[in-house]
Amino acid sequence: MNRVFITGDIHGLIDIHKLPMYFGHKKNLNKQDYLIICGDAGIVWDCQNQDAQVQSILQDLPVTTLFVDGNHENFVALNEYPVEKWHGGKVHFICDDIIHLMRGQVYTIGTQTFFTFGGAHSVDWYQRTEGISWWKEEIPNHLEMQEGQDNLMKMNHKVDYIITHTAPYEVLAEMGMDISDEEETFSLYLDHIRKIVDFKDWYFGHLHFDEELDNFHCIFENVVELKEN
Repeated sequence: MNRVFITGDIHGLIDIHKLPMYFGHKKNLNKQDYLIICGDAGIVWDCQNQDAQVQSILQDLPVTTLFVDGNHENFVALNEYPVEKWHGGKVHFICDDIIHLMRGQVYTIGTQTFFTFGGAHSVDWYQRTEGISWWKEEIPNHLEMQEGQDNLMKMNHKVDYIITHTAPYEVLAEMGMDISDEEETFSLYLDHIRKIVDFKDWYFGHLHFDEELDNFHCIFENVVELKEN
């Protein structure tokens, strides 16, 4: 039986310390168990020493790492990985036990289904350099959003969990967050998904705090284990 854990952004080496601390106390895990990172993983970033260190730490965990992309990822380098199929959806294999869950996909892990959609807007984009620390691909495009709707239709608009980096428009608004013009279209798209899909829980990162709003879970420092159906 697969065990599934979820956490928020790790930003490469910056916030990765929570993972060895958490899993160091866990017993009876193996690479058929999974950790899902809700974006801003920074696993593919400089294509040099930092990436090697991050990936080494994750490979030492007793689980396989899955991640959706956030807004702080090297999208050019990430998209150079071949697109493959895994558990029903498209992925990039960074290595055997580190897997990028692509946008608008549905995966079946054990008895549970997951819809994933990475991407968000960088509020500090003006302080960054395009192609070095910021990439315009951070905001999902129309084709990705359409693929997400098509895949949900195949599931009769029902999944167990939704994993994203940012949150739907109305959820962000209720949490008192400002929604930038650049992110409005995508957050409204996620709000549409919220209204048409039957799901148990929705997990997202991006905001750098831990908070729950009904069945929406903003996650950052916490690591939570999902319950079996």
